[in-house]
Amino acid sequence: LCFNKKRTMLVSSWKLIFVSLFYAWSAKYTSAFTLPIRGPRFSSLGLELKFGHELGHGLMMVDGDSGTTTTTEIPSDWREEILATLANVIDPELKSDIVSLGFVNNLKLDEVSRTVSFDVVLTSPAYSGQEGFQQQCNDLVSALKWTNEVKVTMTAEETPSNTAEGIAGMNQIGAVIAVSSCKGGVGKSTTAVNLAYGLRSLGASVGIFDADFYGPSLPTMITPNEDNVRFVGRQIAPLERDGVRLMSFGYVNEGSAVMRGPMVTQLLDQFLSLTDWGKLDYLIIDMPPGTGDIQLTLSQRLKITAAVIVTTPQELSFVDVERGIEMFDTVNVPCVAVVENMAYLETETELKAPKIDTDELYEQFFQKLKDSDIELSDGKSLEDFSLDLVNIVNQQQSSTSNGETVKEKVRIFGPGHLQRLSQQWGIEHTFSIPLLPKIASNGDSGTPYILEFPESSQAQTYRDLGASVVQEVSKLKYSQSQSRPSISYDEVKNRITIGGEDGYVSPADLRRDCKCASCVEEFSGRQILQPSDVSEVIRPFKIEPCGNYAVSIDWSGGHKSLYPYRQIRSLLNKSKPTEAEAKLAVP
Repeated sequence: LCFNKKRTMLVSSWKLIFVSLFYAWSAKYTSAFTLPIRGPRFSSLGLELKFGHELGHGLMMVDGDSGTTTTTEIPSDWREEILATLANVIDPELKSDIVSLGFVNNLKLDEVSRTVSFDVVLTSPAYSGQEGFQQQCNDLVSALKWTNEVKVTMTAEETPSNTAEGIAGMNQIGAVIAVSSCKGGVGKSTTAVNLAYGLRSLGASVGIFDADFYGPSLPTMITPNEDNVRFVGRQIAPLERDGVRLMSFGYVNEGSAVMRGPMVTQLLDQFLSLTDWGKLDYLIIDMPPGTGDIQLTLSQRLKITAAVIVTTPQELSFVDVERGIEMFDTVNVPCVAVVENMAYLETETELKAPKIDTDELYEQFFQKLKDSDIELSDGKSLEDFSLDLVNIVNQQQSSTSNGETVKEKVRIFGPGHLQRLSQQWGIEHTFSIPLLPKIASNGDSGTPYILEFPESSQAQTYRDLGASVVQEVSKLKYSQSQSRPSISYDEVKNRITIGGEDGYVSPADLRRDCKCASCVEEFSGRQILQPSDVSEVIRPFKIEPCGNYAVSIDWSGGHKSLYPYRQIRSLLNKSKPTEAEAKLAVP
């Protein structure tokens, strides 16, 4: 199109059709030609249109008098120019641009209409920055002079498998989030349920697995749309309520499991293998209280992405939270958020003005006016003026006690430990949930609180918790320091190394650093395994990943150890060849 200096369109409809036909025809040829623009409305401008394939299917406006041209041709490296422009869009959480993160896909250009289209593929459909990214991308690409229209499609990547090998029903789950309390009765299941529905409200596909076989809570807290358990081939289809998939031992067997620990562990394994969850962005694991066999089995059997810790303000609960964080730290599962349940009781107090003795106030007004020798106009006496002042005070008192109330937080169980947790363990996301009767009653009614009261401030807190989980999972996914490294053993040099990292650790030193219950006393921390007990020629027979953040090693002495990658990294560069290693090493 041709425009004048004020950006006003100059070409009429029939001329647009005529020009378009010439433009299409000229694209077949390599030589350019010009078409003078005639007509009573703009002949005085002396403008002409220049066409040709050699212009890159561009449009050039030429000033017929001076020969000055304004080029709007499409650059040959248009793709690189767009990507360089989009590199200015920074993800505030991942601290990198969306091009480097691989968010920009399917970049296309329609050269006829000059329409640029592309997808921004985020890590999760529940990602909180979608609207901001879309607007930024649109504005930046639209500012390129050779574009006419920009179409940005926001989407989420395909859900990758995030479970251990061999669990058929869980091969399409993106992230596994453990909700743990390490102590019963603190509201862990309530948090797990409302977190799941909070994530669902953000647009994610979510499931909940109730791993407490001794006292399953899910059947009481959530009434499914249909309570008949169905089989899909040889697998169990999870139940569902309002878009969230559900599975609990209580759905298939009334009551709790009365059996010993090893039997429960086997039953847990069966449930993990037989439940066909399908494609999920997040699977919430409602962990049983404590730090025993089931918790460790789940942590080792699954690639648990992150954990949310639930506590109450009491000191005793805080001690258990510390144990829980240490348990997850043992298998290198990051704790990304802490929820303090029953943090305070919110009360409403009516605003009441303090009671005033009007007779005493009258006497004070009268005496003050009398001592000041004030002369009153209109012949009003000091007594009347003092009475008027008292009436003004009474009216003000009445206006401040008209039924208005103020909310007050009463911390029944003490001030809590959220700040201490944040400082000691570096957990950024901490949330306080009040002691609210409706949250408790909804837990017993079969309808989650967030579904019945979606506009409440507490429901927003659960959604904020879900958003923080999405944010931290994205960080973990794109952080190189959290990726699973490869552990290898160099048999010739008798060294264990981490792929891509400098340094090594000798098998003997790594074996001596084992923290299992056979090597270190659990409660006192006393070292049971002595350095002299480990042979310098010990070798690893088998090394395999265990979950996302740890490695399992079978030693030649018959012992099996579990090491977080962080623990192995801490030993790198600290090992020096022993005399035995030097003899074993082949030059």
